[in-house]
Formats: sequence, C-alpha cells, structure tokens
Amino acid sequence: MAVPKRKTSKARRDKRRANSYKLKKVTIAKCPQCHEPKLPHRVCKSCGYYKNQEVIAAE
Repeated sequence: MAVPKRKTSKARRDKRRANSYKLKKVTIAKCPQCHEPKLPHRVCKSCGYYKNQEVIAAE
C-alpha cells in the first residue's frame, strides 16, 4: 500500500481543498418591467412586479 513519504503541510492541504469550497456565482436576471437587475423567481425590488403582475406597491 502506498504511504506518503512526508507530512502534507497545512498550506498545501488547504490549497487543494479550497477549490471545492468556493462560492457559486449568483445568477442575476433582468426584470421584464423595469429592466433592473434582480434575483430570479423573486419580486423586483424597484417596481414590485413578479410574473407580469404587481405584487407589492412600489414608490
């Protein structure tokens, strides 16, 4: 059975692990009403529309 010759340093170990722990990019969609950036499947903060219906009265 293969055995490591030297102890893996903390820096080398953490560099290897860091790739799987990185955060995913946030998807940003464009609102069809006001064309502001928003999260998909959420009410638009600027105009208050969701699926072409006004859900929240915006200022």
